[in-house]
Amino acid sequence: MKVVIINGSPRKNFNTAKILMKVQEGAESVGAETKFINLFDYKFQGCKSCFACKLKNSKTNGLCAMRDDLRPILEEVLSADSFVIGTPIYFGLPTGQVKSFFERLAFPNLSYEILENGQQKKLLDHTVPTAFICTLGAPPEYYEKMNYDTLLGITSHFLQNIFGDNENLFVKDTYQFTDYKKYAVNDDIFEHKKELQETQFPKDLQAAFELGQRLVNKIKN
Repeated sequence: MKVVIINGSPRKNFNTAKILMKVQEGAESVGAETKFINLFDYKFQGCKSCFACKLKNSKTNGLCAMRDDLRPILEEVLSADSFVIGTPIYFGLPTGQVKSFFERLAFPNLSYEILENGQQKKLLDHTVPTAFICTLGAPPEYYEKMNYDTLLGITSHFLQNIFGDNENLFVKDTYQFTDYKKYAVNDDIFEHKKELQETQFPKDLQAAFELGQRLVNKIKN
C-alpha cells in the first residue's frame, strides 16, 4: 500500500506541511508506505490545452502528455493506492502550484464521453481514496460569509467524481507567523491566533492523523 502526499504550500514546515505530516504518520501507523512531495521544489506549468489526452484511442492512459518536472510526480500519484493534496488558501483558492498540478492530474482522467445510461464514462477501473486538505487564516465566520464550502468543494467534487472517493479536512483560523510582533497585525488578533494554536491546532493534527489511518483502511477494505 502506497500513499503519496502532496504539499502545495511554499512553506515546508508550517501549517499545511504539519497537517500533512500527521496524515503521513497516520498512514504509516497502519502499515502504508508513504512519499511526501513538496510541489514548490519543481518547475512545471498548468494544462496547455493540447488535448492529447482527449484524442480518439489516446495512448496517454490518464497521464498528461507534457514532459517537465511534474511528469514523474504524476506517474507516482497515479500508481499509488491513495493520495492526499494539501494547500493553503490564498484569496479563496488553492495555491497556483496546486491548481496547475490538479489540472494536469485530473483532466487526462476526466472523460467527455456519456454512456447510454446517461452516466459519464469512467476512465479508472478502480477506486482511489483521496483527501483534500486546506489551511486557512480566515476565521469560521469569514469562511461562511465567503461561501468557502462551495469554492473548495469544486476540487473535492472532481476528486470524488474522477477517483471515486474523497475526504476533506479544512483547518481554519490558522496561526500565520512565528513572530507576530514583526508584522502589522493588531495585538488582539495575535492573542486570538495564539490561543487557537495552543488549543485547536492540536485537535486538527489529531484529525489529520486519523484521516491518514482511514485512507489506508479504505485501501485494505
